[in-house]
Order: sequence, then C-alpha cells, then structure tokens
Amino acid sequence: MAEIVVIGAGIVGLSAAYHLVLDGHRITVVDRDPTGDKASLGNAGGIGISEIVPASAPGVLWRVPGWLFDPLGPLSLKLSHLPVLLPWLWRFVRSGTTAETERVTMALATLARPCYDDLVPMLETIGLSGDLHRVGALSVYETTKGFLRDRAEWELKRRFGVVCEEMSGEEARECEPALGPIVQHAISIPEWAHVSDPRAILDRLRQWLSQRGVGVERGEVVAIEGTAVRTREGGSWPFDALVVAAGAWSGQIAKLIGDRALVESERGYNTTLPDPQVELRGEVIFTERNFVATPLAMGLRIGGAAEFAGLETPPNFARAKSLVALAKRYFPRLNPHGGTEWMGHRPTTPDTLPVIGRSSKRRNIFYAFGHGHTGLTFGPTTGRLIAELVTGRGSSLDLAPFAISRFG
Repeated sequence: MAEIVVIGAGIVGLSAAYHLVLDGHRITVVDRDPTGDKASLGNAGGIGISEIVPASAPGVLWRVPGWLFDPLGPLSLKLSHLPVLLPWLWRFVRSGTTAETERVTMALATLARPCYDDLVPMLETIGLSGDLHRVGALSVYETTKGFLRDRAEWELKRRFGVVCEEMSGEEARECEPALGPIVQHAISIPEWAHVSDPRAILDRLRQWLSQRGVGVERGEVVAIEGTAVRTREGGSWPFDALVVAAGAWSGQIAKLIGDRALVESERGYNTTLPDPQVELRGEVIFTERNFVATPLAMGLRIGGAAEFAGLETPPNFARAKSLVALAKRYFPRLNPHGGTEWMGHRPTTPDTLPVIGRSSKRRNIFYAFGHGHTGLTFGPTTGRLIAELVTGRGSSLDLAPFAISRFG
C-alpha cells in the first residue's frame, strides 16, 4: 500500500484520488482551497465529447483581432500580461497547422472514447447517477457564413467518431422552442450530455473519499523536498508517489520539480439565472460567439469567454454581463435579472492537449492538468489513467501525445 499525495481538489485531482482509493492506496489530497470556487465547481456542466479539435486549428488566428476588438467578443487580453503569455502564444501559433490539428484531434478522440465508461460508474458509486443527462446538445449558428466556415471542422470530428447532424434553424427551434429567429443553422450532437450541478459532484466526491480515510488538507504547495510536499502554511506530507493536478497552478509546481509546462489560466465567466423563464432540454452551444447555455438544477447557466490576464488579476464581471446580453439575442423571452456571476481559471495548454503522464525528472511524480474546457469531460478518464501509471499496470491509452516533455 503506497502513500500518495494528490495536489489539487478539482475534478481531475479527486478523480485520480478516487481511482487510487479503489486500488487500495493511502491518499492525501492537498489544495490551496479544497472547497473553494475553482473551475471544476463553476463550469457550465457539459460533457463535451465532441470537443476534440484544437483551439489553434487553421483559420482561427485570423479571427482573433475581430474577437479582441468586439466589446461582446469571446476573447480578451490584459496587455500587461502579454510578456508572460508570449511563449504560450508562440506555441499556439506553431500548433495551428493542418498536420498538428490532425495529430491533436486524433489524441483527443482517443481520450474521449472511454469518457462515459469512466464517468458513469463513478457517478453511480458516489450516488449521483441521476445527475447525468444524456440528452444531446445543439451547436447553433446565426449566419450561413459561420456555418459553412465550420463545415470542415465538423467533418474532421466525424472522421474521428463524433456523431453530428446538420439542421435548419426551424428544425433547431423544434428541438429547443426557446430559440429565436436569429438561429439560421444548427448541428445536433446526440452524444453530448450535461450534469445537474458540477459543484454537487465535487462535494460528493470529497465526502466519499473522506469516508474512506482520504485526508483533504488545505495548503498552498511551495516546495517538493525529497519525498515530501511542503506548504506555505507549514504543512508537510511524505509520499511514495505524487500526483500534480492543480489546474492553472500546475505549471508553478512543475517548475519546482524541474519540468517546463506551458499552461495558462484561460479565465472563463458565467452567470446563473435562477428564473430564466425559458426552458432548455439540453445544452445549447453558440458556436460563432463561443459561449453556451446549460439547464442546471439551480437555473440556466450562461458561460464562456476566454480572458488571458493571469492568476492574480481581479475578475472583470462585465464579461459575464456581456454573455447574458448575447444570450438575450438568441432567447427573446429570457429573463436576464437576478443572476449570480462567477469567474474561474481554466488550465489551458497552447496545443489543447492536457498533460497526462510521468514527470521527465522523477519517476514517482505524475501530472494530470491542462484540460481547459474539458476537465469535467476527461477528468474521470484521466484519473483512471493516472492510477494505472502509479500502480505500474501500464497505460490503457498511448500517453505520448500528452507528455510534459513536449514543452521541454
């Protein structure tokens, strides 16, 4: 029985702890704020198994200036953060080739295939099987230009197993009557799903782990000293194996170990409307505007945006307000009042591939971070893969594309 420390209490870290407990190990989870409002708690709740094409796909770069200058656009950048961001941006640009897009899509498709095989049993084990709604999603378009522009990307997804069907705007409104006439085209994604409440999954996972002897400790990791983790608060936890799953903070911890990780906080915003006065069957993805609307247990969550401003900059909740203003265009009957605004740090790599695998410096240290928008989707599978590596069973997937050494 090994002593294993997991740094990070988000969905990826807790999923790793879950699988390691099933293997019979002693686990301690260390997090700067174990119950706090991290990306895993406040995300849009989608199980996005079609999200396998990298953000840097060919043609995206030409759209960036328009996004930056649009006050309702999906992208913003704090200029003072630009010098820090430059290595990440350079790698992003280099990843935007046809060959790289094909390679990354293949790797992400491989990671997506066992998604439900890992998520469903975990939810059943912790008593939340009824919180998964496998009702599909709609990706909607307001212009024919945008719809035709993305056809090649949808065809790429089809080649790698994503089921998707083109629909007219009228057919989309038959599926989701709350949609207004602005919607001209849509793509139906029947294998998409959403959960009732991402926070509930995290809370129940922590409870389940605690009941099985897992310690969940508060602390900001500042050093890896031999075979012990030390925190700023003075805590120290010895380990036989260490799993780094600290989301957007994982690059800082990898640096302590001697590994280079290009991971940035892609800050996302949302507003949850408790009385939206519109009903949705499943998640709706506004593809041209890069945001979503998800029917959750506590209301309609409207989320998206990508803001690069680092880990310390205070939230700019004008971004959340702009998403509600955009949603009102698509849902004419939407009640935009009384919402709760939120911001979280999505851990994003320039090539869209998460980091999953062993440290290049120490064989008893493992990485599981950088999932961007797909932490809830790929987290349970990542947790199982990490448990396979830690216990020496050998990985059931080829993890070479996800190795941290690609940033070296």
